[in-house]
Amino acid sequence: MIYLDYAATHPMTEAALAAYAEAAALPGNPSSVHAAGQQARERLEEGRARMAQAFGVDPRRLTLNSGGTEGDNAVLFGAAQAYEQAKGRPGHLITSQTEHSAVLAPARLLAERGWDVTWLAPDRYGRLSPDGLLEALRPDTALVSLHHAGNEIGTIQPTAQLAAVAAEAGVPYHTDAVQAPGVLPIDLEAWGVTYATFSAHKWGGPRGVGVLYQARGADLPAQQVGGGQESGLRAGTQNTAGVYAAGVALTAAEAARETTFAHLRALQTQFVGLVGDLPGLSFNHPPDGSPKVVNLTLDGADGEALLMNLDMLGICASAGSACAAGTMQPSHVLTALGLSEVDARASLRFSFGAATTAAEVEQAAAALRQAAEWSRLT
Repeated sequence: MIYLDYAATHPMTEAALAAYAEAAALPGNPSSVHAAGQQARERLEEGRARMAQAFGVDPRRLTLNSGGTEGDNAVLFGAAQAYEQAKGRPGHLITSQTEHSAVLAPARLLAERGWDVTWLAPDRYGRLSPDGLLEALRPDTALVSLHHAGNEIGTIQPTAQLAAVAAEAGVPYHTDAVQAPGVLPIDLEAWGVTYATFSAHKWGGPRGVGVLYQARGADLPAQQVGGGQESGLRAGTQNTAGVYAAGVALTAAEAARETTFAHLRALQTQFVGLVGDLPGLSFNHPPDGSPKVVNLTLDGADGEALLMNLDMLGICASAGSACAAGTMQPSHVLTALGLSEVDARASLRFSFGAATTAAEVEQAAAALRQAAEWSRLT
């Protein structure tokens, strides 16, 4: 099996697995004051500190949670709650047509509750313009939520510029940055964002672990209440083993980031060169986007059949976001870029990781050629 779906999830690294096993063997609850509890607390806080160092922030600004979806929900619903409590009415939200479903779904629910939502339109490669954001801002804008790196085509947004536009207007700015760690440089302080969300399984940590960054003075209302964990911002016993493993994995991923970036760009270039002459093939990912993603469309092919044929040939790829898998709906990202529903359904995403080899890419390209022959509708 050749795994080329790293944008969906990065397999846990050996170091992360070892760290998880070590911390999971500890008997204590990190909130307990006895010695066993404090041992667990030490591992928990080390994991948090490692992630904070990678993101360039104070560890106290990171709220531990279950991942990007929970973080995105907490930001959108929390910001809306705070605005409604202060103003006594719904406000205005700005996001884009190409966001992850973890942002799109809360935005749509807020729209049903009376919020006015502006959906910024991207260019051909999914890029968003600071000028477009400036034009969309209003006196009642409560939040701007725009991803940093896209999960389907790998577009990298000018986050620092976009956040600066929002800050000039006094509007909080949120970025879903789950695709960046270990591949793209991150400096949340330099970016100037108010909120940022991350998920450990994207960098080789465990699934079900994430962090929400909240700038100083921008704490959101708790969306999960009960105990006083996470300074009262997110109740529930913390996942000590998961957080520690996430921190260990991120430390290693960030130490190797520049090498990984170069390796991924070489693999991306290799794959594009090997399949670029396929009849009816076009590429959807931007040339200056994340190096780990190749997104392509095969005119006249059945995307579901392509994936099934690739799977039979031992290649794990995807048709887009793993969160939309099995829905058989065309990618909302690709249709927002201007592709027809037919072309969006004939599209695939291959995404690489540090462990991917050139030989695997060569085999995957050959498999795509075979799958394309089997999958043509005509």
